[in-house]
Amino acid sequence: MEARAIAKNVKIAPRKARLVIDLVRGKSVVEADIILANINKEAARLIRKVLTSATANATNNLGLKKEDLKVSQAFIDEGLVMKRMKFGSRGHVDPIKKRTSHITIVVSDNK
Repeated sequence: MEARAIAKNVKIAPRKARLVIDLVRGKSVVEADIILANINKEAARLIRKVLTSATANATNNLGLKKEDLKVSQAFIDEGLVMKRMKFGSRGHVDPIKKRTSHITIVVSDNK
């Protein structure tokens, strides 16, 4: 059985968040939580929230045990891009793209 959690429009660039989520894909939930707790990056804190939510969905809604769960899918999709402008030299304008992400984590018990 599977349980999932999705966080949409999180204010972190997908390129930065993918570096962290690659470390936990395929691991057990307990091991992934320990890994994310010891990484000093903002993406690790955001991904850990989504992992905790997916685990809670599995335990409360499906009645599964936390120790039996494994991260079966974990991926980051691009979200909205907020476009801003910054004044550059000699009167021209430089674009600034503030990127957001959609974080999706699916946990399962492999049964």
